[in-house]
Amino acid sequence: MRLVTTTSVEAGTILAKAIYNETGQILLNEGIELKEGMIQRLQTLGVSYIYIKDSQTDDIEYIGTLTDSLRREAIQTINSTFQQLQKDPKLTSSFVIEKASRRFSELIRNLLAELKENKELLNLLSDAYTYDHYIFTHSLNVTLYSLAIGMELKLSPKEIEILGLGAIFHDVGKLNVPLEVLLKPGRLTEDEYLAIKKHAEDGFQILKKVQTIPLLVAHCAYQHHERMNGSGYPRGITDCDIHKFAKIIAVADVFDAVTSNRVYRKAMLPHEGLEILYAGSGTLFEQKVVEAFRLAVAIYPVGITVELNDGRKGIVSEQNIGLGDRPIIRILQHNGEKVAPYSIDLKTELSITITGCDTAF
Repeated sequence: MRLVTTTSVEAGTILAKAIYNETGQILLNEGIELKEGMIQRLQTLGVSYIYIKDSQTDDIEYIGTLTDSLRREAIQTINSTFQQLQKDPKLTSSFVIEKASRRFSELIRNLLAELKENKELLNLLSDAYTYDHYIFTHSLNVTLYSLAIGMELKLSPKEIEILGLGAIFHDVGKLNVPLEVLLKPGRLTEDEYLAIKKHAEDGFQILKKVQTIPLLVAHCAYQHHERMNGSGYPRGITDCDIHKFAKIIAVADVFDAVTSNRVYRKAMLPHEGLEILYAGSGTLFEQKVVEAFRLAVAIYPVGITVELNDGRKGIVSEQNIGLGDRPIIRILQHNGEKVAPYSIDLKTELSITITGCDTAF
């Protein structure tokens, strides 16, 4: 199977991996022939990437980061809580979160157990799910990236649980921002930008009143937009004043934001998102957190097309654990000419580097 963008796929292509909605229901099943209308609908629903069948890569398989049942449970848990916060003004935020806190703690433990059991590099790009509300999906993705970083940094189980709760709730303050502002396709006015920036402080105010979660969870929401050099918000604090959990969530938040489709821009590929993190390493983001992220996350997902510095082109067929930027590649072309497929391992081929990444071949 190959991984392609929904903007590059052609009608008549056969889907190699089913596509689900947020509740886990199948929208399009594996083996279906994609029609033009289906492709346009997927783009509208926010599906950026899909797996398609391809004779040269039929034996390449991608195993999802989470089981379908756990992903469905996670999304439903986040959805039900956040929607209640948003839609029922008669209930106080602290009451809703207190009621849900035990379920969230259990969810974090289940996510962590599955990440440990999977023993694969974290890859969310290839999980083809539609979404109705960006905040819900983003909260889950940021949580998974944060847990992966926390594991790489060898945080204790208790620390990772608090980190996970902080990641799930990091954007809870955005529920106070009107959707027309959050989803505005054009340039924000100064007032609209200030309204969005206020979500960090609003999240802190909501979470600090909740008795059943640590106060540190509230500080994760408060500080996840702070930056090492003091250029962040809402307080412009610097390095040692920013908690390590907020530094982790900051990296996870930025990566998921830039690699997800938005109404105002297309999603970047993972290696482009990593370049943004590296550009800010040591100034905006803590260097050891960025490095832990690189080790834990699949920068070049299985099935994606890559170009090498010697003119060869191929498909990522397998990951090297702990080396997210040095995968195993099935070579299919050399200087534009088709060749008999063979594999190279960038873990051992140290002179070979990936110079480009694409989703078309």
